Amino acid sequence: MSWLRAENDWLTRLALERGLALVYLIAFINAVNQFKPLLGERGLLPVPLYVRGVSFGEDPSLFIFFHTDRAFTIAAWAGVAISCLLLAGIAQRYTLTQMLAWAVLWALYLSFVNVGQTFYAFGWESILLEAGFYAIFLGSRNTYVQTINLWMFRWLLFRVMFGAGLIKMRGDPCWRDLTCLDYHYETQPMPNPLSWFFFWAPEWTHKGGVLFNHFSELIVPFGYFFPQPVASIAGLITLLFQFSIFVTGNLSWLNFLAMILALSAIDGRWIAKLLPVHPPPLDTPALAHRILVIAVGVLVVYLSIQPVRNMISPDQIMNTVYNRWHLVGTYGAFGSITRPRYEVIVEGAADRVITQSTEWREYEFKAKPGATWRMPPQIAPYHLRIDWLMWFAAFSSYAQHPWFVNLMAKLLEGDRAVLSLLRTNPFPDAPPHFIRARLFEYHFTTPEERARTHQWWKREYVQPYFPVVSLDNAGFRGILEQQGWLASQP
Repeated sequence: MSWLRAENDWLTRLALERGLALVYLIAFINAVNQFKPLLGERGLLPVPLYVRGVSFGEDPSLFIFFHTDRAFTIAAWAGVAISCLLLAGIAQRYTLTQMLAWAVLWALYLSFVNVGQTFYAFGWESILLEAGFYAIFLGSRNTYVQTINLWMFRWLLFRVMFGAGLIKMRGDPCWRDLTCLDYHYETQPMPNPLSWFFFWAPEWTHKGGVLFNHFSELIVPFGYFFPQPVASIAGLITLLFQFSIFVTGNLSWLNFLAMILALSAIDGRWIAKLLPVHPPPLDTPALAHRILVIAVGVLVVYLSIQPVRNMISPDQIMNTVYNRWHLVGTYGAFGSITRPRYEVIVEGAADRVITQSTEWREYEFKAKPGATWRMPPQIAPYHLRIDWLMWFAAFSSYAQHPWFVNLMAKLLEGDRAVLSLLRTNPFPDAPPHFIRARLFEYHFTTPEERARTHQWWKREYVQPYFPVVSLDNAGFRGILEQQGWLASQP
């Protein structure tokens, strides 16, 4: 096998790299908008508090040394700027500038993820970091593409897809009896505008969707490593499969990123039919660059031992990294499907004394279900971190989610940064005196109910989730002090 590919793979690299730069741009815009309210000096889980107990060797991050809001802001905007340079193709003029741009981008995002705690504990963060690391070695736009470059991306895509397929077959029995999609559209973390329609689609579409899932995740991934045109066909099927998930829900940039990775399997001649771009005269990569790429390939093979062992193990785990650099992890999604959908609804009251006539006003989040009349919005490939964490919070007691207790305190304070993460503030003039949270069970309305009521959801009260508290409550302040959160607030 030649270490160099035909000119056509120049276009494959271009599409892959520009697409990946776009995902990084979205991720850094996300950090600009959300990192400080969630993890800043006065955030829900302050990084300055977190880094007191960790070292750079445990969690490599620039923020171990510079953990101020100014540092977070500078790093986030630097990531935006570098992503734009890569997206525009400016940084790819020379191999050295291309490598430097991707290396800095990867190091910056690694810094956010490694101190991001539960707000950055999503599998797609590691997938993005791993892809960004491989992008460092793609070379300038004026050089041939080395075979091993694209194969590293294909191997990443294989683990994302095949790992997800295996975890499903070993997990929830609904994947084996083809009924998972009877629930998924309604109970997934954040439905989108089409989820209601897919939920009420004919039963055969649900079963057919599960079968297409199994075909796409358990059989198609092996095609990535076959000669063309088989690899291209496998890549296109993956694109179609991931797009079908993208249009039925809001899974952050997971599906969008997987579609970008699928480009690594597609022959540049196929891409040329959509992008009539002609490559410049291409040079052979420098010897040092070729040796470096081979060394990285060897490293990837070595680091793949644990993920492969995990995939073949009957006790397979999903979304796990085996090193602090987030390289060559094991991935998988939706090994189990929730049946009833529970939502935590946060409410505040302005009264100084709670009575039966007290008016409780609901806080609306940007995407998670709340008001029953509201159509689920389209958010992906953007990521609303607190909305996702609210979905997880409904599975267990608030005591298992320290950030939730801190959120309630911030709402009682009327913290503007945290309120910016929400869709509405029902107390625009002054913060509430009391706050609480209640648990509801949500279901999509039937077509008949929707035609009659114009509601997308119906809900039923289940139980209290978080007690009625105020900042004057000694017990509540005691919980905050135990977590060390009050000490981080000015």
